[in-house]
Amino acid sequence: MPRTILVINAGSSSTKFALYSLASERRLTRVLYGEIESIGTAPRLWAKGVDGSTLVDREFVQGASLTHEDLFTALLEFLAAEHGEESLVAVGHRVVHGGRRFLQPVVVNLQIVSELEKLTPLAPLHEPHNLAPIRAFSALRPNLPQVACFDTAFHRTLSDTAARFALPREFEAEGIRRYGFHGLSYEWISRRLRTLDPELAEGRVIVAHLGNGASLCAMRAGQSLDTSMGFTALDGLMMGTRCGSIDPGVILYLLQQRKMSPNEVSDLLYHRSGLLGVSGISSDMRTLLASNDPNAQAAIELFVFRILREAGALAGTLGGLDGFVFTAGIGEHAAPIRARVAAGLRWLGARLDEALNNAASPPARISTADSRVALWVIPTDEEAMIAEHTLALIGGRESAGS
Repeated sequence: MPRTILVINAGSSSTKFALYSLASERRLTRVLYGEIESIGTAPRLWAKGVDGSTLVDREFVQGASLTHEDLFTALLEFLAAEHGEESLVAVGHRVVHGGRRFLQPVVVNLQIVSELEKLTPLAPLHEPHNLAPIRAFSALRPNLPQVACFDTAFHRTLSDTAARFALPREFEAEGIRRYGFHGLSYEWISRRLRTLDPELAEGRVIVAHLGNGASLCAMRAGQSLDTSMGFTALDGLMMGTRCGSIDPGVILYLLQQRKMSPNEVSDLLYHRSGLLGVSGISSDMRTLLASNDPNAQAAIELFVFRILREAGALAGTLGGLDGFVFTAGIGEHAAPIRARVAAGLRWLGARLDEALNNAASPPARISTADSRVALWVIPTDEEAMIAEHTLALIGGRESAGS
C-alpha cells in the first residue's frame, strides 16, 4: 500500500487539497487534487485524478450546518476508499502568517496552534481559516502528524532595513513590520530555477507571482532581499480585488470624511478594488483581455504600470537585474501581460522573443538570445512545496514507525 501525504490550502469559504504518493526513493508524486467549496453555505467536495478524471463530486444536504470536522471526515472517508485507511502518514498545511518566530515549517502541536492563534490580528482574513483544518484533523486523527508551512518564512532573509516601517520603535516591537507573502510559491520557483538555469539562480532575479493575489520578490542567489507585499497581503501590486499600495491618507479620508467603518474599509480594499474595482467588470484577467470596454483596458494598463513601478524599485534593491520570472495564473497563461511587462523592462536590458512568448509551454525561456535580462515562465506549485516540507519533517518519524 503506497504511503500518502495530504496537503491542505484553506481559505475563507473553500479548502483546496492535493494528495501525494510517497515512492520508495522518497520521491513524491501527486495522485489527485480537489476542493471543498462553498463552506458554510452549500458545501461540495470534488476531486480529480492527475488525468482530469472525476473521482468524487458530492454535494452536502443541509451543508450550512456542517462543521469543518464533518467536511474533513467526508474527505478522509473518500481518501480511505481510494487509497486505504492506513495510507495517510501526514498532513501539510499552508499557513499564511508565521510572525517573527516561525521561520521554518514546523510539526504542529497544541502549543504551536495556540501561538499561531495570537497572530490572527496580523492576518485576520487568513489565519483563522488556515488553523481551522489543523484543529479539525487534530480531533479526527490525533496521532496523525501535521506540518504547518508559512508563506512569510521565505522572507526571513529580509534585512532589518528592508523590513522596517518608518514608525516609532514601539510599534515595531509589537510586530508591525514588513513580512512578505507568497513565500511558498517563491521558494518553489527558487528551487526550480536552480535546475532550469543554475547560473541565473545565483544572480539577481525578480519573480512575479501574478494571480488573483499578486506580488513581486527580489532574490539574489535564491534568497529574498525585498518584496512588494508588506505587513499584510493587501500591500504592493494591484490584484484581482485588492487595491495594493495606497496612500495611508486615503484610509484616513474614508474613515474621517466618508464616515466608513473599519469593516467597510476592509471590504472595500480587499474585495471591491483592484481589477474588479477599476474595470467595474471582473477580477478575471481573461475576461478583461477579451473585453473592448475602455474600463477593462484601463484596469489592465494600471495592473502593468504597478508591476513595472514595483519592479523598478526591486531592481534598485538588487543593484541591477539578471532575470525576471513570470509565475501563477496570470504570469503563466497571459502572454499579452507578459509582453507588456517585458516591453516596460527594456530599459534594464530585457528583450522578449514574441514567438517564444506566444507559444510558451512552461517552463520556458521567452527572451531573445541577446537579451541582457533572462525572461522565464515557470509554473509554481505551492502544494508540492508543502508536501516536500512535510516529508522532510515527518520522514524520520514515519520511517521509524513503518
